[in-house]
Amino acid sequence: MQDLWRMSATELASLIKSKEVSAKESAEAALTRLYSVNPMINAVVDYRPDDVMMQAKAIDAAIARGEELGPLAGVPVTTKIGADQEGFATSDGMKLQRDNIASTDNPAIANLRKSGAILLGRTNSSAASYRWFSTNLLHGNTKNPRDPNITPGGSSGGAGAAVAAGIGQIAHGSDIAGSIRYPAYACGVHGLRPSLGRVPHFNPSSVGRSIGGQIGAVSGPIARSISDLRIALQAMAAPDPFDPWYAPAPLIGPPKAKRAGMCINPDGLDPVPEVVAAVLDAGQRLRQAGWDVEEITETPPMQEAADIQAKLWLGDGYEFQLEMAKREGDPGALACLNGMREKVHPFDLSTALSRRDMLVRAWFAFLESYPVLLMPISGELPSPDNLDLKDQASLDRVWHAQMPQVSIPLMGLPALSVSTGLVRRVPVGVQLVAARFREDLCLSAGEAIEAGGTPSAVVDPTS
Repeated sequence: MQDLWRMSATELASLIKSKEVSAKESAEAALTRLYSVNPMINAVVDYRPDDVMMQAKAIDAAIARGEELGPLAGVPVTTKIGADQEGFATSDGMKLQRDNIASTDNPAIANLRKSGAILLGRTNSSAASYRWFSTNLLHGNTKNPRDPNITPGGSSGGAGAAVAAGIGQIAHGSDIAGSIRYPAYACGVHGLRPSLGRVPHFNPSSVGRSIGGQIGAVSGPIARSISDLRIALQAMAAPDPFDPWYAPAPLIGPPKAKRAGMCINPDGLDPVPEVVAAVLDAGQRLRQAGWDVEEITETPPMQEAADIQAKLWLGDGYEFQLEMAKREGDPGALACLNGMREKVHPFDLSTALSRRDMLVRAWFAFLESYPVLLMPISGELPSPDNLDLKDQASLDRVWHAQMPQVSIPLMGLPALSVSTGLVRRVPVGVQLVAARFREDLCLSAGEAIEAGGTPSAVVDPTS
């Protein structure tokens, strides 16, 4: 039998359910892989082997008793350091929060436990999850296993790097402006940002979130196959009675025509030729799979949506965030907040929410005509690592490139980052967007694009 850590979550869960493989064997294989490659990439920054094996033992005992198993029973999954996990620090990459030990799980993490997943370890992020890079003063710099010179993405960069390197079949991530989608893009895997309200998402250790955090931030999965994203979403989307944003919407919606709008250059993004080629290639793969793909030149406003989203994220409580970043002393957090000050502070919350209302309506109408939107995930290939620290022009360049990611959370829509291949050794991919609670449409189109190319596979880190 092939190395268990190379298998998909779908394959591994099936073998464990049929008792061909034990959860203990799955856990041992995952830890062996972690020991082997994590020192080169620093993706997992906190893990407890004894606890991992105890989880596996409990799963095997449940199987022996004939208990009903969840969809991820025995599958190793990593969790982000910005999400509460009982007994672990919710540091979010900050020294200031190194002793913030969670007494209970974030509901997304709790749902992974209920699904039978083995929680393998905690993955790195940028400090306070501010950047599209994953370095901080507490845990250091995470390296991209495909090329250490490019970013692993952020803020869930440790999650993307872990999955790409075979440390766990699935990674939990969170996304307020691209923090699931960009690490998946940069590491050559797939990442799903679910709709607002699809996956219960809240940290009990926190004192509450701003309105921007409440309507913008979601938990979601990163994986090497679309099928693994499906079962991860199924597991993570279980109900939680204490999340007021949670909606018990079905995972599969009414049938829709296989129709996609393909926008190569949304709102003046001006993507590089390699990104244009990836979008055109993905459109052709969809056509070959029986989709009607229409090239369009306009979508509802994206740059305005991205600007409002940045204000709701960074501008609300800006002075408090800046003071926290100064006390932390993290160069990346300070570069982000200082570099974005004129764009996000001060701002009028009422005006921002009023404009959001109209933009949401425009996007909902657009997605009635085009059930799926295909477009770039970024205007550029994954950035050189820590490019945003170079100067203001470089920070502006990074933010402009990520506009297609930053805009979508404002409307609460689902978005899928699909890896489509490599440009030399650098990953490239595309973004799919659908109506709220229609992750199934994103995943269906993503499977067609995935099937038309070379599947994402585990990569051994390079130096």
